[in-house]
Amino acid sequence: MSNVDRPWEGRVAFVTGAVTGIGLGVAQAFADAGMKLALSYRNEDDRAATAAWFDSKGYEQPLFLKLDVTDRRRFAEVADEVVRHFGEVHVLVNNAGVSVFGPTDEASYDDYDWIMGVNFGGVVNGLVSFLPKIKASTGRRHVTNVASMAAFLPGPQAGIYTASKFAVRGLTESLRYNLAPHGIGCSLCCPALTRTNAWTSALKRPEGFGESGFSPVEKSELEQFGTAFEEGMDPYEVGTKILNGMTGQKGLILTHPEHGPDFEEMHEKLMAALPVEEAPPGRLKIEQLRRDAMSAAERGLKIQLGDLT
Repeated sequence: MSNVDRPWEGRVAFVTGAVTGIGLGVAQAFADAGMKLALSYRNEDDRAATAAWFDSKGYEQPLFLKLDVTDRRRFAEVADEVVRHFGEVHVLVNNAGVSVFGPTDEASYDDYDWIMGVNFGGVVNGLVSFLPKIKASTGRRHVTNVASMAAFLPGPQAGIYTASKFAVRGLTESLRYNLAPHGIGCSLCCPALTRTNAWTSALKRPEGFGESGFSPVEKSELEQFGTAFEEGMDPYEVGTKILNGMTGQKGLILTHPEHGPDFEEMHEKLMAALPVEEAPPGRLKIEQLRRDAMSAAERGLKIQLGDLT
């Protein structure tokens, strides 16, 4: 089979949160595409189950690396280990996250620090640790940050979670322009309901962030909430769509088709919120310069501040 059919054959990928849920689906899709894998994990049983899957397929075992994505020192060590083991690293998938919900008006500092620290801070740590090594590598390269449909759709119980995913969205959409001149692709993936155990995050709260402002949730209530995830998309399908989006150099990868009505409503509200009045020529010029700069950046040109005025 040619490289055209398997463009990621032999590429080295590092995936965070990769032994359960969407991360595992990504790892499996990447393995089927012939990629070499380094996978981060927290739980030994989940790691063993993932290793067994690779054995069952006759695939080369991944490089498993224990990692808390909020640990910057360990993240840097992991990046070094990946390059030391494989020689290069070409793909980074920042996937690890926590799904924790509660009324935002009751949230404590610990709630903010934990959720933002994992969901946004973990992405930041991945980028700072791995981007220099990806830039130093050659050939087809890509960064994918996995956010959530919450990056577009807020909810009354998901304020901090939504804020973290909005942050990942904004960071990734800007990063894409910075990586283009280096020949590195960049995608934002926003999955919706997926068949995972993400609902158990509230049961795994670290002791260092124990002062929550949210009322305790009964395990039975969480388990009932978890039944919704049984209707979700198979994680392998999400992983396959991420792989296909990367191959197509898509800046935005949406995996679930059912959100058309949400985006239509969002578009109508945005257009209705715009003032119906003429903008002065000076402002129109500046905004056109911004649009031109974004188009140029997508073509791989490096944009300076002077290009915006």
